Amino acid sequence: MIHELRIYHCVPGRLPALLDRFEKITLTIWERFGIRQVGFWTVEIGDSNADLYYLLEWENLAERDAKWSAFSADPEWQQKRAETQRDGPIITHVTNLILTPTAFSALG
Repeated sequence: MIHELRIYHCVPGRLPALLDRFEKITLTIWERFGIRQVGFWTVEIGDSNADLYYLLEWENLAERDAKWSAFSADPEWQQKRAETQRDGPIITHVTNLILTPTAFSALG
């Protein structure tokens, strides 16, 4: 089992739009592709309160590559993403980490 930590760094003032897109659009599409989320977090105290952190769970990199590619190419996702960016970009950049649990990890 591996986990993918993704951090979306938002354009100032656009975090609410990103949260809305995940809640109302992205998660439903992920369900179709079998993409499993562990959780989502915003920053209460820290470097930036304009960031969204989330963790995905994968069996292996092959599963991740296949499902993420299918999701990224999905016409509904592409259309909805474009619609949510009509007022301008939502994110400035994404930080992406593939994590492997240690032998003593509770999420092993």
